[in-house]
Amino acid sequence: MKGVILAGGRGRRLEPYTTVLPKPLMPVRDEPVIEIIIRKLAASGFDEIYIAVGHLASLIQAYLGDGQRYGLKIRYSLEDRPLGTIGPLKLIQDKLSDEPFLVINGDVLTDMYLSEFWAFHTSHNPPLTIAVTERSVSIDFGVAEIDGHNIVEYREKPEIRHWVSMGIYAMTPAVFDFIPENEYFDLPQLVHKLLSLDKDVLAFRHKGFWLDIGREDDFRQAQELSEDMILRLKSG
Repeated sequence: MKGVILAGGRGRRLEPYTTVLPKPLMPVRDEPVIEIIIRKLAASGFDEIYIAVGHLASLIQAYLGDGQRYGLKIRYSLEDRPLGTIGPLKLIQDKLSDEPFLVINGDVLTDMYLSEFWAFHTSHNPPLTIAVTERSVSIDFGVAEIDGHNIVEYREKPEIRHWVSMGIYAMTPAVFDFIPENEYFDLPQLVHKLLSLDKDVLAFRHKGFWLDIGREDDFRQAQELSEDMILRLKSG
């Protein structure tokens, strides 16, 4: 099974740390986040991994090598300019054109079983499946709904719950028909394109642990994870 790790971003929300260290190599306790992801992929049965690199790519390549010590093959795809979250996939289309593949952001920690996510995707076989989890947003004001000059609803400091993308996707090679060549192209653009053409985009709901260490508060939270939780994050 094939997987892609997106590791080319500059990680501007974690500057100044990421001016000298690429975000995927930021440590969680004593292990880089990308190494936790790779061990999770290996435990889930993925044996061929492509890492899309850009910012400080040589450091990632030097640390991870060819993947032998993780029990899988690692290859690298270098962006010479930023291509967004989905654009880098076009550079390795020929490597991914024969079977479904998984895509994961290089800064994601979750106890979701990738094997269950993968089974869900392959049983339905849409062009794109997105792993989602619930998050709440608290608004510290009274929120009025207005029709003309009339207030028709009023809620004091509401909490709004949303399903949010976890930065983990399963795709079939059909998606390459909708990704432009050598252009900046993000996931929302792909989703909108697929939906506009009445193509299926499915959601896989996860109600367990998920953390995106791209924000400084979440990065600090990751440092407080227990050894038992780290082991869960590596499981398939």
